[in-house]
Amino acid sequence: MVRNIITLVVGNYFLTLLIIGLIAGFLSIINKPKPRSTNLIAEALLSYYMLFAIGINNLVNFVFHVFFGDMAARFIGWEQSPFQAEVGFASLGIGIVGLMAFRAGLPFRVATYIPPAVFSLGAAGGHIYQMIAAHNFSPGNVGLVLPTDIILPAVGFILLYLSYKHPKPGSESSNR
Repeated sequence: MVRNIITLVVGNYFLTLLIIGLIAGFLSIINKPKPRSTNLIAEALLSYYMLFAIGINNLVNFVFHVFFGDMAARFIGWEQSPFQAEVGFASLGIGIVGLMAFRAGLPFRVATYIPPAVFSLGAAGGHIYQMIAAHNFSPGNVGLVLPTDIILPAVGFILLYLSYKHPKPGSESSNR
């Protein structure tokens, strides 16, 4: 049973890291003195989303596709291809920027959010297409991967929106 849980958590690292990021954000919030402003809440959740769901997630994706390409291909239901290394290196770039966005301002975070959001939503479309056209129902194509490819960008968009609507007092975005 423990092995199955570990396999589920590691095999679905993208969802695991989103959950860890949200938990870290909530822990950060409860460690702040009351009253807790909407800005403080949005800032904490967005910071840890950027760190875990964008930064660390994409660094893991880099390792997965570059160093364990055969395993990654089998999990997704594809043949191994040199293109996987290219996806891995793109993930490395996104991961580094995600780490930088942990403490960055809103404009940098918006710019950081766009590439992985487009990638995830495009991947979701690709997974659906592969289900229909190639009957690919492997766990790496339609398991938790498919809904997570939609949930991750949706959560990011909501957190960015909340940060935009509730800026830090005195910040450039509070003067709109």
